[in-house]
Amino acid sequence: MSAPGRTTRPAASPPSVLPEGSTRLPEGSTRHDHIVEDIRALIVDGRWPPGSQLPVETELAERYGVSRMTMNKALGQLAREGFLVRRKKSGTQVAQPRAESAVVAIADIRDEVRSSGRAYRFQLLARRMRPGKEEDALLLGGPPGGAEVLWLQGLHLADGRPFCLETRLINPAVAEGAKGQDFTALAPGAWLLEAVPWSVASHRVRAVNAAAAEAKLLELAVGEACLEIVRRTQVASAWVTGVRLLYPGSEHQLVANFGPDAGEASTRG
Repeated sequence: MSAPGRTTRPAASPPSVLPEGSTRLPEGSTRHDHIVEDIRALIVDGRWPPGSQLPVETELAERYGVSRMTMNKALGQLAREGFLVRRKKSGTQVAQPRAESAVVAIADIRDEVRSSGRAYRFQLLARRMRPGKEEDALLLGGPPGGAEVLWLQGLHLADGRPFCLETRLINPAVAEGAKGQDFTALAPGAWLLEAVPWSVASHRVRAVNAAAAEAKLLELAVGEACLEIVRRTQVASAWVTGVRLLYPGSEHQLVANFGPDAGEASTRG
């Protein structure tokens, strides 16, 4: 699924052989090492900027004068190092700088995207009022006794590409005004930060593999590594909201800064 407005630019052509004066590696380095170092240099010095679409693997192998297997291994190493993103159907692209989320702060995803220099947009996928379910309480917390909840799912986009898949429950008995919001222009998290006070929040962070439906929405391969953040928020003892945020693992990281005597971590996003 291609997100509306998504554009990619072709990367500048790599040399068919390593140019004279390119990075010199220690004697005994393999052709694989030379290719990795050459492409890494093209990315670091900006000749291949973030989002650039690389030529197909067979074309790169021909230009570098190596087998497709050697080229595949070199690109795979650069992907593991975070320089490239490789996806089925869309091919290989230069990775965007990894967005950062604060570990303990409740951050606005708009700010996460914009701080990386990309355009932000929220796309609401589904919205409905329904009774709370047992599985809701297990995953996200929730009001007791099957009380009515607002269930939402949406995509946060960065330059038209999926950045984060959000699945959220809101307790309308506490978050007054939530029923009247359609959340097409303003993401639910941003609205809650502006409209509803909170006093206690808990985070659970883990690595997960993208299930088929999630992978389709995030434009990932099924089983690709993702970062999952599950957060529950309360005001006093009343449950306000629970959210599951799913990020492509290759494009996101968590950060926290703290001192040895600090009672709380200070964070940056």
